[in-house]
Amino acid sequence: MPTRAALSASELVKTYPTGRGQPRVHALDGLSLETTAGTVFALLGPNGAGKSTAVKIFATLSRPDSGQATVAGINVVRHPDAVRRRIGLVSQKASSDPMATARENLVLAGQIQGMSRSSARARARELLASFALDDAADRLAKTYSGGMARKLDVAIGLVHRPAVLFLDEPTTGLDPEARAQLWAEIGRLAGEEDVSVLLTTHYLEEADQLADRLAIVDHGRVVVQGSPEQLKSELKGDTVQLELSSPLVANGAAGALSRLTTLNDVTVDGVTLRARADSGARAVPAVLAVLEDAGIEVASVTVARPSLDDVYLRHVGRTFEVAA
Repeated sequence: MPTRAALSASELVKTYPTGRGQPRVHALDGLSLETTAGTVFALLGPNGAGKSTAVKIFATLSRPDSGQATVAGINVVRHPDAVRRRIGLVSQKASSDPMATARENLVLAGQIQGMSRSSARARARELLASFALDDAADRLAKTYSGGMARKLDVAIGLVHRPAVLFLDEPTTGLDPEARAQLWAEIGRLAGEEDVSVLLTTHYLEEADQLADRLAIVDHGRVVVQGSPEQLKSELKGDTVQLELSSPLVANGAAGALSRLTTLNDVTVDGVTLRARADSGARAVPAVLAVLEDAGIEVASVTVARPSLDDVYLRHVGRTFEVAA
């Protein structure tokens, strides 16, 4: 059976002016992607990569200069009102009224979406229970912790039962416990309620944990997409990482190791040298022997299975920490 596309983008371009006589900045430079209904799709990339701009276009808050985007098969430029009835948006900034209670916020959001007051109140009770906010339902939103406030924002985005939910950097600033709680709720939405989720994030762990599929975005383009496991499995072998005393020493170590046929994809980032090997454990003794012969002292060496940071390094040419 063919799968339904929740979101589709083809060659989206969006530019912004920077000043008189200056070239326009390309926020999106031919971005293309497609997501399947009932799944979590993550856009992963550093700040400024174009993730939020893509969300704004899908959510009809911005128009592309060129290209096409659809939500549930509906063109976002030609039929924006029809798109808005099918989506929920949780932006980076809080959407709740801090001087209203959580219940009041949800009821108001429901009525804005065209629900009767009784239906909005019933939906508010349901969401407060789902997000474990019922005990604090009648407290002012300004008294909520960061994690509670973020859950309320997500609940507001869901009040009208959207088919597609946009979460723009939903866990930025949250402590690890609050982040884990929100992750669990996002997974439940896709798994149990068949909500299609487009998640933008600059947390590698978040994309790895939540996404059925992800796209790495760099300079306004998708450089690679697939499931986290698929993308990691395409990197054969292990990552060998060495910490050296200085960037100069790290570059010298890379030169010394260039003759080792058991290593490939050797890169240097500051004092860190990374390489790939079919078997990291077997490669390490030879690596250390070569560096010892060259008089190069190694501060530490680690071996790990491929990570999303390795995927990012392979396709973008730099580590995600440096890019972010």
